[in-house]
Amino acid sequence: MEWINSLLFEHSAIQAIIVLSLVTATGLWLGKIHVWGVSLGVTFVFFMGILAGHLGITLDKQMLDYAESFGLVIFVYALGLQVGPGFFSSFRHGGIPLNMLSIGVILLGTALTVLLSRWFNIPLPDMVGVLCGATTNTPALGAAQQTLQQMGLPDSGAALGAAVAYPLGVVGVILAILFLRKVLARPADLKEQKEDGQNSPYVAAFQIHNPAIFHKTIKDLAPHSHTKFVISRLWRDGKVTIPIGTTELRENDRILVVTTEKEMPTLTLLFGEQENRDWNKEDIDWNSIDRNLESHHIVVTKPEINGKRIGSLHLRNDYDINISRVLRSGVQILATPDLVLQIGDRLTVIGEKAAIKRVESILGNSVNSLREPNLAAIFIGIVLGLVLGSIPLSIPGISSPVKMGLAGGPIIVGILVGCFGPRLHMRIYTTRSANLMLRGIGLSLYLAGIGIDAGAHFFETVVRPEGLVWVASGFLITVVPLLLLAPVAMRWCKMNFGTTCGMLCGSMANPMALNYVNDSLPGNDASVSYATVYPLGMFLRVVISQVVLMLFL
Repeated sequence: MEWINSLLFEHSAIQAIIVLSLVTATGLWLGKIHVWGVSLGVTFVFFMGILAGHLGITLDKQMLDYAESFGLVIFVYALGLQVGPGFFSSFRHGGIPLNMLSIGVILLGTALTVLLSRWFNIPLPDMVGVLCGATTNTPALGAAQQTLQQMGLPDSGAALGAAVAYPLGVVGVILAILFLRKVLARPADLKEQKEDGQNSPYVAAFQIHNPAIFHKTIKDLAPHSHTKFVISRLWRDGKVTIPIGTTELRENDRILVVTTEKEMPTLTLLFGEQENRDWNKEDIDWNSIDRNLESHHIVVTKPEINGKRIGSLHLRNDYDINISRVLRSGVQILATPDLVLQIGDRLTVIGEKAAIKRVESILGNSVNSLREPNLAAIFIGIVLGLVLGSIPLSIPGISSPVKMGLAGGPIIVGILVGCFGPRLHMRIYTTRSANLMLRGIGLSLYLAGIGIDAGAHFFETVVRPEGLVWVASGFLITVVPLLLLAPVAMRWCKMNFGTTCGMLCGSMANPMALNYVNDSLPGNDASVSYATVYPLGMFLRVVISQVVLMLFL
């Protein structure tokens, strides 16, 4: 039995790997258990680490620091890659009010943290840890710990504060939503709503009856219509063709148009008459509509296409094909000439079979190549993130320069690479499963490490009076900002309950609460608003935990 004791308790690389793996595997398994419809998922790894630390299991300090740091870097960088494409676009289409409300939640919680620290005489490093636990934000905790280390202060109190406040941080958001549902939710918010497809591609057929556009080319017509649309087919004299920019429209031509539903009234006035047939059913066999034309899906896999605009490829004029829609990350996008293509985009291409084959060779369509992520780009991005995180930044009023650290630098670089990488012809594509794998491994290593580190003194802290004060403070930091900002969102900003709940969950970086909202409310308003505020909210929480320590410590 001595060899078992040596594997579990004697410090070595093998012991560290075994302990971290056992803690992670057990935590992930127990995290699948649902209690009142709520499961903690990967978060349970944190509590298994606490239990392991409480039982006296320790790791070599350097091995523990490495596991925590490397796990945190992988997690935040992969997270940045995921949210990067939608980070800046989230400020459009109603994103600004949502993000302003999210910032309000974050600032209120931060101000309450400072006030409670002074009120209850709790050391600020410990209270910042309580803030990170109350908002279930492990990257912010990592940034705070890095800042404390740079200042030459112990960071164990921050990890312990986060561990104590974390459970009610998860449950507190759900309890606040239950209360708000009773007080603020309208009956219409709890019923199934018709899905809003105003910005999704919409297919319709028109007959040309407007004399003002007779004999005008599509190229001349598009700039003056002030609408975005793609004409994918044109029927004339019993024949079907793929229209190009120089194609003239004539009286009684039939055209198949891909646009957005909100543009339909304008296009009806422009072309003259919309046919009654519904072209948006999922069971339409597009290849059976015309004998000479086929519709195929082609995936962009060639690196040289990455970052190029559809119009710059001249596929319509050179190959007599048309691209009507683009599927990107599960979202349908209208294939306008100015749309920038990315590796992994799936294009709906219409044309003759031979022409589609030629276009397929240009775009790639080698799906197997997408299964191999560009690991070099991931590690180079991590290096750039660490370099950025190490740059000292001087902020007026703060004596010491601020560094973004292990959490801030990689998430910023991940966001920038995810957003602008394709435009710079960087091949950064990773499958969704690969991104989830990176994030899962990184977060599990980090949670297991900080749990083991905090576990030695966790239970004795909770049962002490000051531990109970930490728990109560964390609960207030969780629920008070939510209860104050929710009425503002619903009464003043006129948001529905689902959108408000998604904003609250995103501002608290709480996916467990979002799962509860999605299970209890119809529609996807909560998920959309969560995704809108999550990138900026995550970034601000990582930065603000450092700024608070620099300003008030």
